[in-house]
Amino acid sequence: MIYNEEFETLPREALEALQFKRLRQVVDRVYHTVGFYRRKFDEAGITPEDIRSLDDLSRLPFTTKQDLRDNYPYGLFAVPMSNVIRVHASSGTTGKPTVVGYTKRDIETWAELMARSFTAAGLTKNDIIHNAYGYGLFTGGLGAHYGAEKLGASVIPMSGGSTKKQILILQDFGPTAICCTPSYALFLAETGQEMGIDMTSLRLRVGILGAEPWSERMRQEIEKKLNIMALDIYGLSEVIGPGVAMECVEGRHGLHVFEDNFVAEIIDSATGEVQPYGKPGELVFTTLTKEAFPLIRYRTSDITRLIPDACRCGRTFVRMERVSGRSDDMLIIRGVNVFPSQIESVLMEIEGLEPHYLLIVEREGSLDTLEIQVELSEQVFSDEIRGLQSLEKRITKDVKDYLGISAKVKLVEPKSLQRFEGKAQRVIDRREL
Repeated sequence: MIYNEEFETLPREALEALQFKRLRQVVDRVYHTVGFYRRKFDEAGITPEDIRSLDDLSRLPFTTKQDLRDNYPYGLFAVPMSNVIRVHASSGTTGKPTVVGYTKRDIETWAELMARSFTAAGLTKNDIIHNAYGYGLFTGGLGAHYGAEKLGASVIPMSGGSTKKQILILQDFGPTAICCTPSYALFLAETGQEMGIDMTSLRLRVGILGAEPWSERMRQEIEKKLNIMALDIYGLSEVIGPGVAMECVEGRHGLHVFEDNFVAEIIDSATGEVQPYGKPGELVFTTLTKEAFPLIRYRTSDITRLIPDACRCGRTFVRMERVSGRSDDMLIIRGVNVFPSQIESVLMEIEGLEPHYLLIVEREGSLDTLEIQVELSEQVFSDEIRGLQSLEKRITKDVKDYLGISAKVKLVEPKSLQRFEGKAQRVIDRREL
């Protein structure tokens, strides 16, 4: 199923012509309405007239999260506040929050992108969508809510938290789809089991899960414990919120980027050079249709690659592989670059472990150390010590073989690691870098 045939199935040539037309418009607009962009373009010796093809996009300077913080709160808005009907913001856990604004048309665009995403997941107006993304300044809750209403589906605006109440609603209201983070989906399954509820007997059939990197093995765990099809959705508040890209039920390998609204690039994080299709690197977005808060070549820090191959669903948009990590989440352990999601992939291949883990990085003298705490399953926890020691050795060996780093492994009892209602926090870095 496709929500908007006109745009989602455009031939590549027509799509790129549309992108170029919209790119010229947005570059011209930000140059004349946002002082930050005028200064950046002038410093780079670029004017809107210099953009004569899509390839010229690479001549424009990048925008970073620090730029957004430096212009806090409204310095990058391209319209007067009288035209802004909604403001969202990031959590600001690592500094000032990044603030984004929406015009009435921006909200309508966002609602359509989420309706497209739900349609890609096989949902229709006949579905009931349990929305457990957080409402408020976080973009997830309201983005999914407006998209569900645009689709014509029934939406349960549950928001995050109150896990036992969530499970009661899941039982009594009979939703057919759930929106939440992957780690929270697992937490719901686990809590329901503790309450003596058969979570596989719910009416749920689809999970639209995002806001954090997750592995294929975690997908399998979620699908098994909730008896659903788990699909990945991608977005970030600075670009628009959820609905920038979405997996479809036919493809399930890569998320369709809605390219009539966004131009996606992959760059080498160190050099800034644009990478060809298929090569991994840092994801960069330029918004083509946003009015209040357009972004030019925004560096997301997310690591992925672009897949141009045709998808049997009929959408002609390029796909992005599931995000493997963030360049700012990358750990450097004794000179080896490693992402938490890579460690997760190794752990999830080993029988007897639960998909809950914590990475603790410390420095002893001049050397970095990594401790991996991972929960045992109930069945394995009662095993004799010799068996547990063997499991520890297996994990240590696999992490070394696959990722090239040495780690201390600590097996912990089931349900002992902290659970999260929003994005899971997987790393504690105690080094003074």
